[in-house]
Amino acid sequence: MSKVRKQTWRFDHPIFLAATGTVVGPLESKGPLSGNFDKEYQHLNCGEKSWTEAERALMRRAIAFCLAKAGKSEGDIDLFLAGDLMDQTVTSNFLARENRIPFLGMFGACSTSMETLAAGAQLVDSGFADNVLCAVSSHNATAERQFRYPTEYGGPSKLTQTFTVTGAGATIVTKEPGKVRVKEATIGRVIDWGIDDASNLGTAMAPAAADTIWTHFQDTGRKPEDYDMVVTGDLSSVGSPILNELLLEKGLDITNVHQDCGTMIYSPDQPVNAGGSGCACSAVVTYGYLYKRLAEGSLKRVLVVATGALLNSATPKEKDTIPCIAHAVVLESAKEGQR
Repeated sequence: MSKVRKQTWRFDHPIFLAATGTVVGPLESKGPLSGNFDKEYQHLNCGEKSWTEAERALMRRAIAFCLAKAGKSEGDIDLFLAGDLMDQTVTSNFLARENRIPFLGMFGACSTSMETLAAGAQLVDSGFADNVLCAVSSHNATAERQFRYPTEYGGPSKLTQTFTVTGAGATIVTKEPGKVRVKEATIGRVIDWGIDDASNLGTAMAPAAADTIWTHFQDTGRKPEDYDMVVTGDLSSVGSPILNELLLEKGLDITNVHQDCGTMIYSPDQPVNAGGSGCACSAVVTYGYLYKRLAEGSLKRVLVVATGALLNSATPKEKDTIPCIAHAVVLESAKEGQR
């Protein structure tokens, strides 16, 4: 691995995604990206007796799909990198108990999808592992219960509030040739813009996304037109315009290539307020929709910038400000003719 200027890793060996697995809940299955996922549950409980067990089922199924499509078993995996939003990443911990793969639990809130992918690619590139399984999950009911109110409360929500995506995404990182290559990763800094409203995380996360995207372009010397898409994690309809404005102030215009996973996964008429969020938001869009487009070659190069608000359940009650982070990964199509 080579370090490129300040915060970017460039992988010296060809690093690929062997396969992906994606599972979503009922609302996501009715959104515009329906049909891009391996399993679409029609009930929020996913056939389980509790919300907690439902989230485990999501990650379990995503991993199973990923392994099956890669033609690998759990015994072929050297390391399992995973994270979620529940206290002490309990979903990931319990899945690690089941699969018995050497485990590194990771937490970057909703940025965990690209944090695990970047770390997995680095471990494979450096020779410390041959096959790394990366997975994340989130569930609307577990997240709402932990960070806001129990779902049964039925209280009103602000229009700036995002809707936690119910889903899970998994991938296997390897040097074995595949259809999608992991080219680079830019590791973000923690940015706190002084926002203390947990119902306005799009605004809170936008500066972190801007900082990482700006740094990535400075480090690599590329321009926005070198990418088919620059995709943020879950800034939503509130945070996305702020991101674009912050970058325009620096002279960087990504408006022609920017999209946000939180607005891609739901239709405007769905009851999600500002859009989607959660660890699964960027994961299912990236490992489902974007992976398919990269694999077929209709997309050549994509910068995925997963964003996360680093708060816990006590933060809103204490009115502390919310630190945020964003990690970026460059994914390229392995087909001929990539730029």
